[in-house]
Amino acid sequence: MDKVTSFLKLSWEEVQHNVTWPKFSELQGSSTLVLVASLIFALMVGLVDYVFENVLNLFYQSF
Repeated sequence: MDKVTSFLKLSWEEVQHNVTWPKFSELQGSSTLVLVASLIFALMVGLVDYVFENVLNLFYQSF
């Protein structure tokens, strides 16, 4: 149990003193970038799915 307590204390000390936290404006910029990239990726996957669905429907209707 002493090892766990020591680990938690050292971890908390490192978080307080050694970690550099980004500014709020940097977090907003990163979040916006992730949101836009996710939307673009979702639209691309949706477009590919739509195209494949229509191509396969045409293929199956030809038989």
